[in-house]
Amino acid sequence: MSRHLVKGLAFVGSFVVFSTIAGCISTHGIAPQEQRLGNDQLATDAAIQSANRDAKWPAEQWWRAFGDPQLDAWVQTALDNSPSLSEAEARVRMALSMAGVAESAEAPQVNGDASLLRHKWPTDYFYGPGDLADTTSWNNNAALGFSYNLDLWGRERSNTERYMNVAYMTAAEARMAQLELENNVVRAYIQMSLQYAELDIAEAMLEQQQQILSLAQRRLAGGLGTQFEVSEAEVPLPETKRKIDAIEEAIALSRNQIAALAGKGPGAGAALKRPQLALARQPGLPSALPLELVGRRPDVVAMRWKVAAQAKGVDVARAEFYPNVDLIASLGYSAVGGGMLEFITARKFTYSAGPAISLPIFDGGRRRAQLGQESAGYDAAVAQYNQTLVQALKGVSDQLIRTHSMEKQQTLAEQAVASAQKTYDIATKAYRGGLTDYLNVLNAQTRLFQQQLTLQQVQAARLETHAGLVVALGGGLMAPKDAPGEKKMVPESVSVKPLGER
Repeated sequence: MSRHLVKGLAFVGSFVVFSTIAGCISTHGIAPQEQRLGNDQLATDAAIQSANRDAKWPAEQWWRAFGDPQLDAWVQTALDNSPSLSEAEARVRMALSMAGVAESAEAPQVNGDASLLRHKWPTDYFYGPGDLADTTSWNNNAALGFSYNLDLWGRERSNTERYMNVAYMTAAEARMAQLELENNVVRAYIQMSLQYAELDIAEAMLEQQQQILSLAQRRLAGGLGTQFEVSEAEVPLPETKRKIDAIEEAIALSRNQIAALAGKGPGAGAALKRPQLALARQPGLPSALPLELVGRRPDVVAMRWKVAAQAKGVDVARAEFYPNVDLIASLGYSAVGGGMLEFITARKFTYSAGPAISLPIFDGGRRRAQLGQESAGYDAAVAQYNQTLVQALKGVSDQLIRTHSMEKQQTLAEQAVASAQKTYDIATKAYRGGLTDYLNVLNAQTRLFQQQLTLQQVQAARLETHAGLVVALGGGLMAPKDAPGEKKMVPESVSVKPLGER
């Protein structure tokens, strides 16, 4: 038998023995316990089941459905300048860099070092340098080292995938921040639109109150009215003017809020004009729900990537129970004494090469604790994912219920405004003809403006509900391909069990 074959068999035998010894450290059955909710376990309610199902998923620039170019420009400005988005993008770059660091461990490593040292040796003939005692010489060396982790159990590969999954999760979280910013700008803009409508009503109220005061003064001058009627007509004027001032203040604050969301100073908000919002129709519901919802909402996608990252963390911790084998080699020159560069001559050349094996035998339970930590982290991530998915479906259902309710409320509010307008017109004509007193006119006027204000509030709520439904469906920022597949979300060492068979 050849000498090389004997050495090879000795190496294989040693590897088998060491691997067997590694069995001294047992996992004690530590493994994840939680299971993800399946599509068949997420019952939908009547609001989802009865929704229009011929609609598409929201477009990425979903706010354009409101038909207001000024809103379009300010949302885009916010996306270009928001500090919160810049911070989210920085976190994505950081996560990608960390993934690059983890991936580098899979590649061969080559390191070089060299030193040129002038060394003064001590005077010590018994325990020191011997013939070099009490001399000064060069002590130089140069080396080129090579190492490569064979990664037989996939530890480094799983670690790289874990950090890549974290990077994907961070990117989905950045999309969450973007969607939240878009929603905040749109809602602030809708609120400012409502405030302008309230200002119109308050100014119309002030104008009518001034007209009634003028009429009461003319009736008093003509001997048909009383001073009491004039006094009554004067009472609401200061309060109405106060309301107008308060609404103008609210509009100014809304301008500041939109400017801040867009990453601009308060002066930029002064350029905002009155919103011109319009919504042709309410959105329907895409047919693939809730199946595709897991790939459309940034928060759900982020949680899926988190589960996938934790699954790889379990694989990394489990691989720690097996031997680690590296291939290492080095080339170098080394010399003590001689000229400064004599160490790089051929006779000073050295090299080494071979495998390096490290294996766990006894570690006081550290690896089991690490596996338990990663398994618990996986279970926590699965529970968070399940909760996020449940809340996502609730959000869709809530917005559909509000949408249906707002449609009915707007019809009823329009009817109430028409009825109040008719009553006010009758009261005004009767007062001018001397058939009723001013109190009836004032009551009719108050009811009219209350109903007009209610109608404006309902219309604003319809716009906000539309925005809320689009956001609940993911805002068009994600596609199903952005979410991890089912295999990525389960540790390689864990078999998937149906829920209830734990």
